[in-house]
Amino acid sequence: MAPADHENQHPIAAYGYAARDTSGHLSPFNFSRRATGETDVAFNITYCGICHSDLHFIKNEWGNASYPAVPGHELVGIVTEVGSKVTKYKVGDRVGVGCMVQSCRSCTNCADNLENYCPRLILTYGSSNLDGTMTYGGYSNFMVCDEHFIIRIPDNLPFDGAAPLLCAGITVFSPLKYYGLNKPGMHVGVVGLGGLGHMAVKFAKAMGLKVTVISTSPNKKEEAIERLGADAFLVSRDTEQMKV
Repeated sequence: MAPADHENQHPIAAYGYAARDTSGHLSPFNFSRRATGETDVAFNITYCGICHSDLHFIKNEWGNASYPAVPGHELVGIVTEVGSKVTKYKVGDRVGVGCMVQSCRSCTNCADNLENYCPRLILTYGSSNLDGTMTYGGYSNFMVCDEHFIIRIPDNLPFDGAAPLLCAGITVFSPLKYYGLNKPGMHVGVVGLGGLGHMAVKFAKAMGLKVTVISTSPNKKEEAIERLGADAFLVSRDTEQMKV
């Protein structure tokens, strides 16, 4: 067993890739995960998406990074162990974890299923665990997380396509649903065809919406129309098109 890069604070050896300074360079990192608690689910990570937030964090561009930092908050894999009080999952299940791994579970936000607004939210990486140790993300071999923050991945959904849904996907799906923009026949505009934009188009089309993509890049028209099925494409720098 390889020695940890710092003092082992948990009993289960783990490894991943960590940034150790603002260069953002990732290199092999040995650390530890906690043992599976009563309400915990442990799973081997098979895929982890790369979110631009990961890049901001490891380079300390937001000013709140702590090192070593193991990023990754779009992680999926297969359950290897469950705690004695876990009721939703079993060994062999396909699961995922997004950007949060714990909250106070007692405030008004938590009671309303809005744990992301909890003042004591614990993020998947770069946060302080309940025991004071650092959280490490999905650029690693396995994860231990309370079942409340575990998400089931359908059997017919490939892991590599599922992982980005846990951040980029929900970021566009949630407002479409929250604001009632999910009814067939409605018309929505998607500004930008990047990591989130292309998912917004796919979700909107699956909901039966008419979709117009608005982009600064004319060369994205073919991708928007031919590959993703958008109904129209506008170049935001073209003043005549934007008058429509």
